[in-house]
Amino acid sequence: MDAQARQSYWKRNLRLMAVLLTVWALVSYGAGILFVEQLNQVSIMQIPLGFWFAQQGSIITFLILIAIYVWRMDKLDKEYGITEYEEGVHHS
Repeated sequence: MDAQARQSYWKRNLRLMAVLLTVWALVSYGAGILFVEQLNQVSIMQIPLGFWFAQQGSIITFLILIAIYVWRMDKLDKEYGITEYEEGVHHS
């Protein structure tokens, strides 16, 4: 891979990370702290929604974002011809 392709690959990787971390920050900080009073007006199974986001929602969101990152990076790696495994090497 030439220098221009590496720079393009890294730029797209950083953009993906920035978007996903922004979503996580908005969910964890926004839903768990800033908008907790408004969200607490809604209850799911007698649990205020703001409390749920502060306790579980941001963690679940983070796990989903990790899965999205892996999926998108696999697509990006294929696009740039990057593989994690050496051809012809078998692991036992």
